[in-house]
Amino acid sequence: MSQQLDPDRKIEGSYIFTGPMSQKGYALNKLGASLVSDDARASFKADEDSYMERFELTETQKKLIRDRNWIGCVKGGANIYFLYKITSVFGDSLYKLGAKQAGMSYEEFLRTRKISGAT
Repeated sequence: MSQQLDPDRKIEGSYIFTGPMSQKGYALNKLGASLVSDDARASFKADEDSYMERFELTETQKKLIRDRNWIGCVKGGANIYFLYKITSVFGDSLYKLGAKQAGMSYEEFLRTRKISGAT
């Protein structure tokens, strides 16, 4: 059997999604999981505050979303797959999300991927 990652071994710039992190980010993840339909995404985009109220986000979590602070959401327990559902409502593709998390411009990030024309 292969060894599992040690969650106490810190890797700079990485955040291990653990059980406690999942509990911490439960409301964020529940919101992200809800965004499966066009209607849900349109509702969220039209009135973010009302939509967030449905999931009992804390004021801190709401502010992270309002500020589009995606790395803050990760640090706050957001699962990357559910976070991507949230970011895509606002036009952030996977590569744009990666660039923001890396603290780079989108163009700089694409150069690190050696992918021309990716969106």
